[in-house]
Amino acid sequence: MIADVLAETTSRMTRAVEAAKEDFATVRTGRANPQMFQKVMVDYYGSPTPLAQLASMANPEARSLVITPYDKSALKAIEQAIRDMPNLGANPTNDGNIVRVTMPELTAERRKEYVKLVRTKGEDAKVHLRGIRRKSKDELDALKSDVGEDEISRGEKELDAITRQHVDLIDDALKRKETELLEV
Repeated sequence: MIADVLAETTSRMTRAVEAAKEDFATVRTGRANPQMFQKVMVDYYGSPTPLAQLASMANPEARSLVITPYDKSALKAIEQAIRDMPNLGANPTNDGNIVRVTMPELTAERRKEYVKLVRTKGEDAKVHLRGIRRKSKDELDALKSDVGEDEISRGEKELDAITRQHVDLIDDALKRKETELLEV
């Protein structure tokens, strides 16, 4: 029973770390990257739709991205959604067939803002991990009547080790993203 709780915890924490890495990828660095546009929601016929479902994205140059919509009627909506996206600073233009997005050079000040943003996202991810840990600890405490206290104590130590391991994974991803952001 304890093993089931720990396996479920590991699975949930791994998903949380992956979500944090995806969230880090949405913060732009000096290069244009299709992943930055993963969270862009386009108002397509009245319903918010992820950009990736409406168009293909290509990266012809380091600071530009070409977005080819599957439905040409969505061009204006895609262009507006990219322009309205916070923390992107992109300048989209459309020529009737494609949307061309040119990313401006990052200033040192803007890089520092992005580092702060990424650190905030990293801290949010760690808070989420601690929430998962707390819930799992409550589940372990509920098992106290079925198994001995020694088993629960061992389970809690394993839970702490699992939590520490996943927090370290987030810290590593955070450090990689920070160096990527500060690289000129």
